[in-house]
Amino acid sequence: MTGASAYTKAVKEAAPDAPEVADRWHLLQNLSAAVEKTCHQHRDCLRKHAEQETVTNVPEPPPMLLPPAELPGTQIIERTRHRYEDIHRLVEKGWTISAIARRLNLDRKTVRRFRDTDLDQLLASARDRRPNGVLEPFKAYLNARFTETQGQVSGTRLFHEIHERGYRGSRQVVRKHLAALRAGTAAPVRADIPSPRKITSWIMWPRETLTDSQEERLLQVRLACPDITRACDLARAFGDLVRHQRGFLLLQWIRQAEQDAPKPMQSFAGSLRQDLDAVTAGLTLPWSSGAAEGHVNRVKTLKRAMYGRASFELLRTRILTQP
Repeated sequence: MTGASAYTKAVKEAAPDAPEVADRWHLLQNLSAAVEKTCHQHRDCLRKHAEQETVTNVPEPPPMLLPPAELPGTQIIERTRHRYEDIHRLVEKGWTISAIARRLNLDRKTVRRFRDTDLDQLLASARDRRPNGVLEPFKAYLNARFTETQGQVSGTRLFHEIHERGYRGSRQVVRKHLAALRAGTAAPVRADIPSPRKITSWIMWPRETLTDSQEERLLQVRLACPDITRACDLARAFGDLVRHQRGFLLLQWIRQAEQDAPKPMQSFAGSLRQDLDAVTAGLTLPWSSGAAEGHVNRVKTLKRAMYGRASFELLRTRILTQP
């Protein structure tokens, strides 16, 4: 079972004596979503920690008075803001997700994400995807060189300097950033922090699969935020319950999560308590819906590969004949 109430209702009506067994893959997927949401909510902790480390470890360049910098609005940020407003305006009018998707020519998953996610969180993700990201690791160096030369440095010279340090972008991007520094409109250098999805992957992957670099970066994240640390410890403990089928420890894990975990983890624990018998069976019994999930994934892959190109009969034939 995936945990959806519709499946539970169907099982009780069709086979009231059959035991419900929660699907382990979906349990881990829901746990991953709770961890990622926790990481989203505590990005400020990571940013402050990274900025403090930068101030501590990097000597300040000679001071220079520059016009106050203004954070420019990029195209992707403006598009995110307008899309959020359009979707919520239609939601307030009572439109369904499917109707909004057709009206705005968007995927339903995109509409649902904009409906259920705070604008600040969406904008943070948009800033992570903004253009010219290839220059981002070198901006601190460029800014320091610009300051120490009192702005009397050419874009070509800076391009060659950072090219020797690993920059592989275009010369025009460097010149554009230099022009923004001279005009006082350059965006502040962002602290180098991993994305919530990347942190979640480090937490959810088995520890023995992480590289030394990933272990070190996850350690820095844990040092920066106690809430993410708690989410990490709980997620890894639950992963051990799933992999080693220790369902008898499930109730103890739920109680720990409900006591002092971040809110997304508490919500996940609450969902487990509501479906306690099925989840306990999923962490105890050897049965799994993995084979069925594999077939569902195969059918979806075939459908997407043939979308708009072939008939339903051909799709049906491929599903029935291909293993």
